Amino acid sequence: MKKVIKKVDLEKIKSLRKNSNLSLSEMATLLGYESVNGYYYLETGRGKFPAETLAKVATILNQNVDNLFFEIEVADMANNSRQAI
Repeated sequence: MKKVIKKVDLEKIKSLRKNSNLSLSEMATLLGYESVNGYYYLETGRGKFPAETLAKVATILNQNVDNLFFEIEVADMANNSRQAI
C-alpha cells in the first residue's frame, strides 16, 4: 500500500514570491521578521514553516494554502512487513 504525504513546496513559494516582485527582505518584513534570515531559513528549508506563518504567506501571495504543498507517495513499509509475517 502507498501513503500520500503532503510537503510544503518551497520552490513554488519562492517562485510565487518572485512573480509577485517581492524580495526576501520585503517578505520577511510583511511576516514580521526583524531580519531577512528568519524568512530565508524557511524558504530554503533550513527551518520548518509554522502553520500560522504558512497561512500568512498564502495570503500575501494571494494563494489558497493548499496550493503551497505538493504530494509524494511513499510505500507503507510497516503494513507490508506485518502482512508478510
